[in-house]
Amino acid sequence: MSMKQQITDRFSMRDRLTMLYACTVAILVLMIAASVAGVLYSRTIYPGEELRRMFLPNDVVKLCLGLPFLLASLLVAWRKHLIGFLALLGALLFVLYNYLVYVLAMPFGVPFLLYLALVLLSTCALVILIAHIDAAATRQRLAGAVPERVAGSILTGLGALFFFRAVGILIRGIAQHAPIARTDLAVDFADLLITPLWIIGGVLLILRKPLGYVASIGLLFQASALFIALAAFLPLQSLIVGGPFRWTNVAAILVMGSVCFVPLVLFVRKAGSRQRSPL
Repeated sequence: MSMKQQITDRFSMRDRLTMLYACTVAILVLMIAASVAGVLYSRTIYPGEELRRMFLPNDVVKLCLGLPFLLASLLVAWRKHLIGFLALLGALLFVLYNYLVYVLAMPFGVPFLLYLALVLLSTCALVILIAHIDAAATRQRLAGAVPERVAGSILTGLGALFFFRAVGILIRGIAQHAPIARTDLAVDFADLLITPLWIIGGVLLILRKPLGYVASIGLLFQASALFIALAAFLPLQSLIVGGPFRWTNVAAILVMGSVCFVPLVLFVRKAGSRQRSPL
């Protein structure tokens, strides 16, 4: 490679990182604004009890869990640690999934435009991040960290479970002419859009493809964050907006999430075994 090409590639990498960090900081700022506004002005932001019941406790969860996760991932990525970039991938997927639900459920207005901006920024940051990470070097670092078939099968199985669950709910609603709540419909459509990524990432990891190591670890981060957030959401929903609550539901969610936590911890230990990322 010529010296000119090396300099061009270096500046190109620097530009990608600058764009990635700028998008992520913008997401953090908009998330804070959206979540704080949702908490303080819930009856104005969410026109209807159904929307308020879904999104008010979710705003609290994002402030307490989602924002720290994204910020911590960004800070570690800023130091060029591989684990930071992989965690940032999962955090961005977490943000994308959450605000897809908002966009699909909320009526058009200023809050809708804010949520749409978060979806677009998250998508842009994800594209930049995936293009930036050296998948071959990541595979070399992480190969053998956990049994790839087990971790890949977990992602594929969970993805298929939630995908076909959403399909089943939609088909049953159409066949029985039963109305589906707008918020539930939004969650189902978000599952239909996101869970195929779990299936693809899991299959790529089973096949030991370089992109499989990058995608699947980010997806394990996302899945773990979603399970933890859901476990926190249920008691908060009951506390803030009322309604029944069962600890058995939280226990079941945490048990299901544990199948993601175990391989994720093993991958994190391997990815953090060196100080600098191979990017």
